Amino acid sequence: MDEEAVEIKIIGAVDRAAVETLYRQAGWWHENDATADDNAWIDALVRGSFCFAGAFAAGEMIGMGRAISDGVSDAYIQDVTVLRAFRGRGIGAEIIRRLCRELRYRRIGWIGLVAEPGTQAFYRRLGFADMEGHAPMLLKKGEGGS
Repeated sequence: MDEEAVEIKIIGAVDRAAVETLYRQAGWWHENDATADDNAWIDALVRGSFCFAGAFAAGEMIGMGRAISDGVSDAYIQDVTVLRAFRGRGIGAEIIRRLCRELRYRRIGWIGLVAEPGTQAFYRRLGFADMEGHAPMLLKKGEGGS
């Protein structure tokens, strides 16, 4: 990682605007889901995560990642992103490493994630492997028996 002063730490609260900016730059923010005036769900997102990592430079949140887990055996890493201006410096990799250290410290033995197309090589360099014979799946809206 670049020698620029970047601190990655596990946190329990965030600046909503910073997370909104990260989600927008990642392409994950949908105006019909929430607006800048109604982003209180971000607090619940952080609280509901088993662990949430923030990357900070000069006091500004420049990256994030989180893990969801049952707290006993399995965890999934998701929502790893870094502001465009800070990409390519190894910060995303350090976020993943920090989350994995925290999960292992908490005795979580199975750590998985769903890699976006084109990112598999990045995750392989961090020790993740393809799950042969498995495919990620997503419930289609309006389906699922309710």
